[in-house]
Amino acid sequence: MTRLYNGPMPIADGPPVSVLPGTGAKQHTLANSVRCSGVGLHCGDPIAVRMHPAPADTGVRLRRADVPNAPPIQANWANVRETPLCTTLADGVTQIATVEHLLAALAAMGVDNADVEVHGPEVPIMDGSAAPFVFLIECAGRAPQQAARRAIRIEKPVTVHDTAQDRSAALAPGSNGLTLDVTIAFNSPAIGQQARTARLDAHTFKRDLARARTFGFLAEVDQLRAVGLALGGSLDNAVVIDDDRVLNTEGLRYPDEFVRHKMLDSVGDLFLAGAPIMGRYTGRRTGHALNRRLLAALFADPEAWSWIDDPGDTRHEAVHGAGPALPERAVAQRE
Repeated sequence: MTRLYNGPMPIADGPPVSVLPGTGAKQHTLANSVRCSGVGLHCGDPIAVRMHPAPADTGVRLRRADVPNAPPIQANWANVRETPLCTTLADGVTQIATVEHLLAALAAMGVDNADVEVHGPEVPIMDGSAAPFVFLIECAGRAPQQAARRAIRIEKPVTVHDTAQDRSAALAPGSNGLTLDVTIAFNSPAIGQQARTARLDAHTFKRDLARARTFGFLAEVDQLRAVGLALGGSLDNAVVIDDDRVLNTEGLRYPDEFVRHKMLDSVGDLFLAGAPIMGRYTGRRTGHALNRRLLAALFADPEAWSWIDDPGDTRHEAVHGAGPALPERAVAQRE
C-alpha cells in the first residue's frame, strides 16, 4: 500500500507572496546572494549553485561557473535544447540541464531577475522537488525594483499535439494570473490516471506543488544509465516505482504526487516565456518538449498574445505582438 509522507514541510513559513500581476506591480530580484549544493540527477556529480541579485529587465540568466569565460544563458524558450527527461538551456557554447525545478520556484515566488551560477552541467536535483529552491529564495529574500512588471496575456487559444503519443498542451485566455489544468496517465497501477487544477500563486505552490518529487520506474533504470542518464538518481531524490509499488520507504508526500510534479514541471517550463503568463494552461500527458513547442507556437502568432505593461491599470493599453516575436528581456552583464 502506498503511504503518505506527513513529515515537516521543509519551507520557511510566512505570508504568501503574490505573483499575480496587478495594478502597479513591480519587478523583484533577490535581496541577497545565496547558494546550495547537491548531486546532478543525470551526471551524478556534486554540483554547487549560487544565485545573485540582478538588475531590472534582465530576467533570469544561468551561467556555467565551471567553464572559463562561459557567457550567461537567458532563461528563454528560444534557448531550450531538446533533451530527454529534463529541460536544458544552451547557447552554442555551453549548456545547463535540469533547470525546471529551479525555474518553477523562481516563477512561483515572484523573482523576475536573478543571475544563477551553476558549477556543473546541470542544476542539482536536491530532493527531487522544488521545495529546497523555494527555501533558498526565502532565505535570500526578495527586493522590489523600480521597473514595472510586464505580463503576457493570452488572447486566443493555442494548442500543440503529439498525436502518436496522444498528448497535448494548450494555452487559452483566462482571468488574471495562471491557471493550470493537468492530466497524466500511466500503465503502472501505482499511478494510473491523475488530474488536478490549480491557480498559481506562491501560497498554493508552496503548499500543493513544491514538495512533489520527480519520479521514475525501476524497470527503466539500467537502460537510462546505459546512455548516461539518471546516474545520480536514488530514493533520496526521486519516487521510484516498481509495477504497483512505491519503493521509497517514506511513501508519497501527496496522494497524487505524480500529477502535482507534472504541474510543477509545467510552471518551470512556462517561466521560459520571459514574463508571467495570464491565461489557462491545459496539459494532457504533456512533457518538457511539448511545453517548449507550445511556447514556440504561441509566439509564432502575434495575435495570440499581448504584452501588458502594469496590469490592471486601464491607462495602459495591451501591446500586441507587433514587435519582436520573442519576449526577451535586455541582457546586462554583471561584474
